[in-house]
Amino acid sequence: MKNRIITIKDIAKALGISASTVSRALKDHPDIAPETKKQVNELAKKLNYRPNPIALSLRNQRSNIVAVIVPEIVHHFFSSVISGIETAAERHNLQVLISQSFESYEREKLHCEIFKNSFIEGIIMSVSKETQNQEHIQALIDTGIPVIFFDRIIDGMNIDQIVINDNEGAFMATQHLVDQGCRKIVHLAGPSTRQISINRTNGYKRAIQEAGLTLDEKLIIECDTYEKAQSTIDKLLKSSTSFDGIFAVNDLTAIGAMNRLLAEKISIPEQIAIVGFGNDPVAEMVNPSLTSINQPGREMGEKAMEMFLNRIENGDNAPFQKITLDTNLIVRQSSMRH
Repeated sequence: MKNRIITIKDIAKALGISASTVSRALKDHPDIAPETKKQVNELAKKLNYRPNPIALSLRNQRSNIVAVIVPEIVHHFFSSVISGIETAAERHNLQVLISQSFESYEREKLHCEIFKNSFIEGIIMSVSKETQNQEHIQALIDTGIPVIFFDRIIDGMNIDQIVINDNEGAFMATQHLVDQGCRKIVHLAGPSTRQISINRTNGYKRAIQEAGLTLDEKLIIECDTYEKAQSTIDKLLKSSTSFDGIFAVNDLTAIGAMNRLLAEKISIPEQIAIVGFGNDPVAEMVNPSLTSINQPGREMGEKAMEMFLNRIENGDNAPFQKITLDTNLIVRQSSMRH
């Protein structure tokens, strides 16, 4: 250690505590135990620890730049969230820097590393489909960069977050299909590793069970893209699986399923009724128009920025928040039997 600059991480490793605890102890944070503060300060003195003057000068200034990481801007939901973020940012004279993970964990990790070493106020992010490891996000927090989760989160992390009531939205979608007379409803689900997908699947299951129908796990199929939906429907039809309704995890998946069924001359909604999730603008453009669960993306973006500003103003002293936004069902032709 004598041949290089001592960092907070060196102290943390030596004491077997987190870097964020060391950082707070050095700042005499009230949440840190006196004994821990004493150990940290004694070791810092022994190792001749000196705060990085450049980092300190940057932290004491304001860049007025907020980084946003989204899986893909091409999706209407994420673009509407960004619109809300930028609207709220403009009211507070903040600039927004946007990057895309393209659903890649490695790309998301790279962006976090770049932002960790950049002059930004903090990050508002929705994690990729592949992301399960939280170390790259914890590294941001440990260096004092606030992170706000929206929509897709890593469950169990102590971070401000704003989400959709996915469970209730999926329940409404499935219940609507039941009300239209559907008895064997396929759920085209998202990745089982993502909390958002788990919540939607649980909402589907709850509606099936509360309707007194038999829950058939074989009707729950991991399938969350337009292309996968077409091949999945092909397999279902060839297997002679009986079904009369589809609830899809997102609208593009629902449309992929619908187009494949129409190509096979299967009438919608008379033979198979379909509901999506997201209320993408394309839901109104397809024929038949798609019933969908509305996601308030713009509102989510504005509230995420407000949450971020609250964290900046109050630092670690403010309790972490979780905001859940309600959804509503937009009924269109793809499910209306009566």
